[in-house]
Amino acid sequence: MPETKTDPVLLKAENVSMVFGGLKAVSDFNFHINRGELVGLIGPNGAGKTTAFNMFTGVYRPTTGEITLDGKSIVGMKPYQITKRGIARTFQNIRLFSELTVLENVKIAFHDRIKYSLAEAVLRVGRYLKEEEAIEEQALKLLSIFHLEKQADEKAKNLPYGAQRRLEIARALAAKPKLLLLDEPAAGMNPQETNELTEMIRWIRKEFGLTVLLIEHDMSLVMGLCERIYVLEYGTIIAEGTPEVIQKNPEVIRAYLGGED
Repeated sequence: MPETKTDPVLLKAENVSMVFGGLKAVSDFNFHINRGELVGLIGPNGAGKTTAFNMFTGVYRPTTGEITLDGKSIVGMKPYQITKRGIARTFQNIRLFSELTVLENVKIAFHDRIKYSLAEAVLRVGRYLKEEEAIEEQALKLLSIFHLEKQADEKAKNLPYGAQRRLEIARALAAKPKLLLLDEPAAGMNPQETNELTEMIRWIRKEFGLTVLLIEHDMSLVMGLCERIYVLEYGTIIAEGTPEVIQKNPEVIRAYLGGED
């Protein structure tokens, strides 16, 4: 039976595989995330986690299988088309426009909502001034949420590492996503920054009504934040369940957590 917008499932992957040459990066991948959920995707380095994100966002087209958002296939769509459909992401290695200002980095995410013409932009008349003013106001609100408004005119490359992470999340939220994909957001952070990030993710999920999918190696963050967790090993899901179930799973302990039950 086809899914509709009243269906609890927001994103679904069925029997998905991703093959590079003779290497199966992801094999028989079955996954779903319900609306409003906060789900973790964990596994050792090279397990296929970022490959899964890249398939969800149109960077890679799966070799086989189906991926649906709101019950409709997104396989074969370009990344910008999938962003318009409601998926936004951050990256393991921060990808900001380093030479642009903090404010400009957020304003860029509003580009697909621009209605003024090229002529209006060049001449700075008509809808241009009104729309640009509205975009700047919304961008500054987002920066304020992430305590970056005072750095609005600084170049992004001059921000401290933790602030760059916050800016990347702010830019993702500017796209007004239904689903936010966070690829190792705590990478490179100290314990205090990680605790602040944890509270921020909880807050933005509630404030923006988001569904969140998280890749992360910090197990204290994953176990304390996620309601449900998938575990990947060599491109295959070996476990799925609540944090309590995952922590006790012998396969997970062997493959990832590195201890005895």
